[in-house]
Amino acid sequence: MKEAITVLKSEHRSISAILHALKELARMAHDATARPRFQVLRSMLRYIDQYPEQLHHPKEDKHLFARLLARAPATRLLVEELQAEHEEGARLIRELERALLFMEEGWPAGAREFRDAVDAYADFHWRHMRKEEQELLPLAERYLTPEDWAAIDAAFAANKDPIAGLQERDFEALFSRIVGLAPAPVGLGERWG
Repeated sequence: MKEAITVLKSEHRSISAILHALKELARMAHDATARPRFQVLRSMLRYIDQYPEQLHHPKEDKHLFARLLARAPATRLLVEELQAEHEEGARLIRELERALLFMEEGWPAGAREFRDAVDAYADFHWRHMRKEEQELLPLAERYLTPEDWAAIDAAFAANKDPIAGLQERDFEALFSRIVGLAPAPVGLGERWG
């Protein structure tokens, strides 16, 4: 398997793990009888905003998608759809941040809206990742040359995801913070109320 595909799938698993944890904490915040610890939710949204939206998706757009379009123009519709989803994901992150702010300022008001926004974002992002893995990657494997893969592999190796077992310091610290703040069973922090 191409190294970039391994990296991409590993990053998808990391993003998915954060989304699963965020969904669980949003459910817990909705059901809580005591005020949730909002710093863990803010940290999770920060990870989603900074890692997938600022590093992962631009890397896909600039390197994988661009090379696939150059080799197989018939993939344009799929690539444009995925790029539009990258833009929509960035907009949905802003919606999540607004929903969290509303919940934090007025809890328990806003807890259901936050949970619903998290569920919608997670479902959106899971569909997007599935489309990349099941539709785009087979086309890339079919059309891209060894030279294309070498360039893509180098680009994908340039920014590592610490949750995937790699070593980018800022994200490693953020992930450690999330694990330390998140209550059991999601993390190691104290249970919420």
